[in-house]
Amino acid sequence: MLDNNTKKFCEDNPSIRDLKIKNIEHAIEQAEQIIKESKMSQDELSFLKRKISDSRQDLEVLYLMKV
Repeated sequence: MLDNNTKKFCEDNPSIRDLKIKNIEHAIEQAEQIIKESKMSQDELSFLKRKISDSRQDLEVLYLMKV
């Protein structure tokens, strides 16, 4: 989850917000690719899927700041 300082910086500076969005989108894409190609245990895959879910929630918050 995004901490309060990060949220404040993203609210105050649209370029930081946009960069954060781009980084999170890239991280999600990479994690999904890892899952597709993975031979990880179920516990490890569940952890990674949880992180993807958290990242998507962060993206929603950042997208809402753009409006």
